[in-house]
Amino acid sequence: MSDISACGIVVPTGWVPLPIEPSEDVRSWSKSTAAELRDQSRAAGYELDKVTLRRDLRSRVEDSRSREPFYAFALYPDGFDFALATLEVDLIHPDDTVPQITLDWLAETFSTDDFGRPNVLHVDLPIGPTVRIRQNFAADSHSRRDPGILLETLTYGALPTGAESALMMLMSWTVPGFSEKMEHAADSIAKTLTVDLC
Repeated sequence: MSDISACGIVVPTGWVPLPIEPSEDVRSWSKSTAAELRDQSRAAGYELDKVTLRRDLRSRVEDSRSREPFYAFALYPDGFDFALATLEVDLIHPDDTVPQITLDWLAETFSTDDFGRPNVLHVDLPIGPTVRIRQNFAADSHSRRDPGILLETLTYGALPTGAESALMMLMSWTVPGFSEKMEHAADSIAKTLTVDLC
């Protein structure tokens, strides 16, 4: 068996790559990215609040950096000054506690029943056998006075053919009414995942 040396993903227009490396300057990135997003939205007939947009961009980067994923993206459709969804890709390597990663282990480890049983399916992606987990979480709010929010997620845990490690893709969103669109987007993006083996 080989290990994963690199992975790739293709995301549609509207998904903004987040600078997750600690050496990257988030302040200047958020300023220039906010200007680009405002120009795009303005061309589509929407006016965005630059302060709200910059603050949201920085918040998304800080949140993703706390998990140290391989890749991170946030979805900013025209007219939105906050991210509609986030997407992260990461690798899980076997170790002494889990010498061999299996689909059953991924399903058990990454499932919770905060709001009922998760919907777990075994699917085949071009990179290999995969477990698909659709579930909801109770997420903390940003304020002590506000109640928690519903975090909807769709997780893919793939075992790329010939690799020892697993490739994980997680999409999450909190805006109600977008579940079907988000699931369709995640399903399409998951099919673009690729890996290089060493």
